[in-house]
Amino acid sequence: MRIWVDADACPQAIREILFRAARRTGVETTLLANHALSVPPAPNIRFRQVPRGFDVADDAIVEAVDAGDLVVTQDIPLAAAVIERGAEAVSPRGEAFTRDNIRGRLAMRDFMATLRDAGQVTGGPAALGAADKQRFAGCLDRWLARAARA
Repeated sequence: MRIWVDADACPQAIREILFRAARRTGVETTLLANHALSVPPAPNIRFRQVPRGFDVADDAIVEAVDAGDLVVTQDIPLAAAVIERGAEAVSPRGEAFTRDNIRGRLAMRDFMATLRDAGQVTGGPAALGAADKQRFAGCLDRWLARAARA
């Protein structure tokens, strides 16, 4: 079981949590982004730069992910695609995407996009806070515990 990170929009604080967990557990962790990122020197932590373009990193993750892997992403369509392949997905805020909630999340995403396109919604999500980091770390720890048992 591996961890895949949609790293283009993954906050540094979340990457640091992932790096500590990867070093502690030895789980293979791969970050994908269309711009250079530094990762700590460890045999199980990798960075893969993909070409610029719409959904290039997402497509690479979907192609590589296996059932049981964990994908860290804020991208709801990517989360839906990896769930279809049997993987798990979690946002950097610690929100688990599941078969039970992904359709609703996709519908809400599309609705909000329609409102933004109409000029009704401006701004983005609040800054990543301590509670978000703690929730993410908890989700990651639960996944790592299940992976260790498997």
